[in-house]
Amino acid sequence: MDRFLLLSLTFFLHIIRTCYQQSFTHMRIVIQRVESASVTVDGKKTGAINKGLLLLVGIHESDTKKKIDWCCRKIPKLRIFEDDEGKMNVSAKDIGGEILVVSQFTLYGDMKKGTRPSFMEAAKPDKAEPLYDYMVDKLKSDTELNIETGEFGAMMDVELVNDGPVTLVMER
Repeated sequence: MDRFLLLSLTFFLHIIRTCYQQSFTHMRIVIQRVESASVTVDGKKTGAINKGLLLLVGIHESDTKKKIDWCCRKIPKLRIFEDDEGKMNVSAKDIGGEILVVSQFTLYGDMKKGTRPSFMEAAKPDKAEPLYDYMVDKLKSDTELNIETGEFGAMMDVELVNDGPVTLVMER
């Protein structure tokens, strides 16, 4: 009886831990304030911006359009550019900045075990690409900012001049 109780308790704790971890899975976006940034694929520049934001976007298997909507409302309004007094009090929208959006599934690299990252939490391309495209379209339709992109799933060379540096991680 004691062995059965111990096994049941162990299983129960495993279920709780798994549910707890899954309840905190987020879309992950690294936001970098930049003076300029560009993306090149196979020697061809696919996107380039001047002063604005570089977004490295990781899409989780549980992400939804609702999460993307929230991020797209918030990102252009983030007050992370300096005002006349040197305080971060001005947004990309306020300065007429630009946004470069780059897909980055490696943001979900799990390095808890071994030395080779696992990307099991990253959405598969058939789910991630439509959500990435939705995010780009949403930013384009909901802002008057210039929105540039990389190429989903491609090997990309990303160049940037980080301003600050200011780098934030958004999870939703």
